[in-house]
Amino acid sequence: MRSSVAGPDCCGGLGNVDFRQADLCVMTRLLGYVDPSDPRFVAAILTITFNPLFWNVVARWEQKTRKLSRAFRSPYLACYSLGAVILLLNILRSHCFTQAMLSQPKMESLDNPTAYRMGLVLLGVGSTFVLSSFFALGFTGTFLGDYFGILKEARVTTFPFNVLDNPMYWGSTANYLGWAVMHASPTGLLLTAVVALVYMVAILYEEPFTTQIYQQKASPSHKRS
Repeated sequence: MRSSVAGPDCCGGLGNVDFRQADLCVMTRLLGYVDPSDPRFVAAILTITFNPLFWNVVARWEQKTRKLSRAFRSPYLACYSLGAVILLLNILRSHCFTQAMLSQPKMESLDNPTAYRMGLVLLGVGSTFVLSSFFALGFTGTFLGDYFGILKEARVTTFPFNVLDNPMYWGSTANYLGWAVMHASPTGLLLTAVVALVYMVAILYEEPFTTQIYQQKASPSHKRS
């Protein structure tokens, strides 16, 4: 039975809570751990934003000019070479990400065994998506082979593509998120948000092209040729 006598109303009741202000407080607290002027943080931001820009610009240039294929005298060799460069750039990105995290303070509320285990789970899920995507696509499918004219018979729809669109990108994002949580790093969380944002832009840029080339491949006129 509810009493007609009202007890103490903390904070004036939930109806009086300004959740936008609460979100701002959380963000302000998070940013309080981050020194954006730290050269290692700047290096991490630069590598995160540069990598997708680089491979998209180079791939579109190759698709329009075929200069890499001509220089290497093979579209496959050109694609393998670009893939090797992308792998090295991604290793550099991960190194810069880690160094930026280690150079800045931890968040006490994340520095506990439960959060560490959550980070491990995220890392496991992310790695599963990344590796299964690679095995489903193959090397040339993973590293922009369609821009070199190296097409599969049809777009891949098996796992993990039947579970999630762009699983390679979101798996990579989950890896960075897990790594940040394992290190109780607000800097890592902020950098992970940048990773996700950059991938979202890359998807908007890449997805229409991939859809277009496989529609062209499936068209009757393409099959007759």
